[in-house]
Amino acid sequence: MANAVKLEGIFTPTLVPMDERGNVNETELARFFEWLIQKGVHGLYPNGSTGEFTRLTVEERRRIVKIACEVSNGRVPVLAGAAEANTRETLIACETYAQYGAAAVAIVSPIYYRLSPDSVYAYFAEIAQNSPIDVTLYNIPMFASPIDVPTIRRLALDWPRIVGIKDSSGDVAFMMRMIAAIRPSRPDFVFLTGWEAVLSPMLMVGCNGGTNASSNVVPELTRKVWELSRAGQYEEAMRLQYRILELFDTMLYPFEFPDGFRAAAELRGFNFGNGRQPLSPGQRADETALAEVLRCILADFGLVDAPAAGCVARTGQTGTDKIGQIVAEVVKELERRGVL
Repeated sequence: MANAVKLEGIFTPTLVPMDERGNVNETELARFFEWLIQKGVHGLYPNGSTGEFTRLTVEERRRIVKIACEVSNGRVPVLAGAAEANTRETLIACETYAQYGAAAVAIVSPIYYRLSPDSVYAYFAEIAQNSPIDVTLYNIPMFASPIDVPTIRRLALDWPRIVGIKDSSGDVAFMMRMIAAIRPSRPDFVFLTGWEAVLSPMLMVGCNGGTNASSNVVPELTRKVWELSRAGQYEEAMRLQYRILELFDTMLYPFEFPDGFRAAAELRGFNFGNGRQPLSPGQRADETALAEVLRCILADFGLVDAPAAGCVARTGQTGTDKIGQIVAEVVKELERRGVL
């Protein structure tokens, strides 16, 4: 039988702080989980793409989920990323996370090898048949074998243990086709969007919620978009959606993912350390400059203090805004030294 917990609302695909030795900073991780819950996210989603699960060891992935379950202690559901290299290892992860108390697992379609729809179906069917915990499909076609609508429908109708899907394609029409194909026969089936740039539009067409990387940084604002959309206040929801879009784009495109989200989350009072992807000195200097642009965007929301030099008027072009902010910082420093 499937679990009674319905996965809806904003689930945070949680970032992972590292200490100075490059190990998972478990104390800071627990503090971060608690903060997210206090700020109102509906659930925690450890071991997602934002959590850099492919750069972690099996043991680290287990510890992260265990800490999430311990901190949550039933207050919000934990949707645990359980993607491993094959069905055998994935099922071991399912069994482990069920013992920890996770509400469900999210399993990405097979990566590296591009599989046919029949092979994708067989992969998830084997997991669904043997998993002791509810399963959500994870469709991320830019990195893994895509899951097409007929295959999703087959899986939803054949396997009650499969309770939903997280789709990171960002394709609103694809989401509508999934909902139209599945919801009449499986009204309990959950649809989550993993592309927050279209969170409110996805909610408008019937999505249950989202797994949104920006909720690591502005959990209270992503929840507000969900609440406004669910209440039918779409105009207000879209105004906030457009404001979050600027933050999202600034965190996503100029940085190596997910470093922009890590930099922004640090501005909320956490020490995330350095990620495991090495960066050149030039990239690190660029991140420092971009962090000031992120600070200005967050200051607009009233969530952090503005830089000492103040914030220049933004153009919406990240490169231009970065240069403008650097100039403002330099001028402020020269004024402090009495040069200007």
